[in-house]
Amino acid sequence: MVHFLVYGVLGMMLVMLVRLTYVFNALAKKKEDKPEPYQNTLLNSQNLNYAALVLVIVLLVTYTYVVVKGTPYESHLMEWLNIIIRLMHLTFGIAWIGASFYFVFLENALNRTEDVRDELAGNLWAVHGGGFYYLEKYKVAPKTIPKHLHWFKYEAYFTWLSGFCLLFVVYYFNASAMLIDKNVLDISPWAGVGIGVGSFIVAWIIYDLMCKSPLIKKPLLFALVGFIIATGFAYFYAHVFSARAAYIHFGAMIGSIMVANVFFVIIPSQKIMVAAGKEGKAPDPTPGKNALARSLHNNYFTLPVLFVMISNHFPSTFGNPYSWAVLAGMSVGVAGVKHYLNLKEKGKYNIWILPISVVILLGVCFVTAPQKNTGECKPVSFVTANSIISQRCTPCHSSKPTDDVYTAPPNGVKFDTPDEIVKMKDKIMERAVITKTMPQNNKTSMTPEERDLLRCWIEQGAKTK
Repeated sequence: MVHFLVYGVLGMMLVMLVRLTYVFNALAKKKEDKPEPYQNTLLNSQNLNYAALVLVIVLLVTYTYVVVKGTPYESHLMEWLNIIIRLMHLTFGIAWIGASFYFVFLENALNRTEDVRDELAGNLWAVHGGGFYYLEKYKVAPKTIPKHLHWFKYEAYFTWLSGFCLLFVVYYFNASAMLIDKNVLDISPWAGVGIGVGSFIVAWIIYDLMCKSPLIKKPLLFALVGFIIATGFAYFYAHVFSARAAYIHFGAMIGSIMVANVFFVIIPSQKIMVAAGKEGKAPDPTPGKNALARSLHNNYFTLPVLFVMISNHFPSTFGNPYSWAVLAGMSVGVAGVKHYLNLKEKGKYNIWILPISVVILLGVCFVTAPQKNTGECKPVSFVTANSIISQRCTPCHSSKPTDDVYTAPPNGVKFDTPDEIVKMKDKIMERAVITKTMPQNNKTSMTPEERDLLRCWIEQGAKTK
């Protein structure tokens, strides 16, 4: 009865807020000709309404989690939260990165010499989707600020918010299983969460101070120092968190710097320029230059972040003994590819940047290749292999897991029958033998001798008889 009342109240609040949002949107369209103060009041009301809407949804999800915690429905809820938030994060991320790529391309590809008016920095003709487009960039701002001005900011904000929520759902809510690896560092879940979130703040402060220092006037030195500091964070994460969590925190750290650039520098700079234009003053070009520099930094950050997003599917990266070095190498390699593309868009060609970047990426591939185990193998029966798998793997990978976290087999992988085990022999070799990334954080204490027995059984043909 209590649950019914709580859901009823929260549901009614949600319906009312949706209705209010609809009313505010209708008023905004109807009152477009009203004076500026009225528009600002209406906009603030809309923002408060959206914030309240998000808060009610969060309360609904939180209360649902409290209700199902400790029941068979907990795993189901977490799985669907993972799916929904991951989809949101991916969608908003595509929009944000797409905008970043497009506007940096636009800046690089502008015609700055032929038939360009004095007030313009350049222009560009383009064709897309069956239509022709003509774009102009002003040196500072137009004489009259247009009434309808689109701001590119919510893509960044919602990418970060959804990513931060995903960090909680996947790693922080199950910190003892997903975040903390006692073989790396034995700390409490709360300490791990605090270190993770705190590191994002520290990283932003360091980066922001670098941008405000004389170092910003020396791009090559700035990039070198930044890379060394980023590598330091990668090393730190690898010696505090589980391997997968270390990679995700590195990506989240860079993503947090990117969204902080938008929130603290890029958008405020644009607001300063718009406000000056509306007051009929000549805008100071300095804020615009600062915003452009931070936007360019974000552009270079995108590919390392994308690599981190997909790396969790490839244990040869995060599972390497020197995972932090692999992360650093991949980051500088993909950033180098982005630099080559940016130069190419400007019509500048450097014959060394792309080959060097490719060599770095291939070098990472080479050094992460598994070493061939030359140890001799005695005949290993399926009974022996199955005994190891039953003791170390099936607590999670079973149709009825006994693990205290997983109530359903992760990724649908089950080892209940001989056929299911043989079908996954290549994955067992990769995850349990070569990269040693399974069991998760070696939760079931699989020994090196057991891993070697599994290797021998697989190399001998993975026979069940």
